[in-house]
Amino acid sequence: MTEEPHTIEVHLDTVLAARDMTLTELSHRVGVSIVNLSNLKTGKVRAIRFSTLTRLCEVLDCQPGDLLTYRSQR
Repeated sequence: MTEEPHTIEVHLDTVLAARDMTLTELSHRVGVSIVNLSNLKTGKVRAIRFSTLTRLCEVLDCQPGDLLTYRSQR
């Protein structure tokens, strides 16, 4: 079974830079492993739990749209 590519882009690195926060600090504050956050940051994940997205938004003081955008393949 071949997985279709997704067109959701993750902007975690941009939001972290704007907040002058490291991935390590975010990991501690959100309660998600650095490996999982790194995979999210590089777009290697296929899904994210709403509870994780909620914690990211709380800690980073942002909206989901600040972290994720849809890129059309047209």
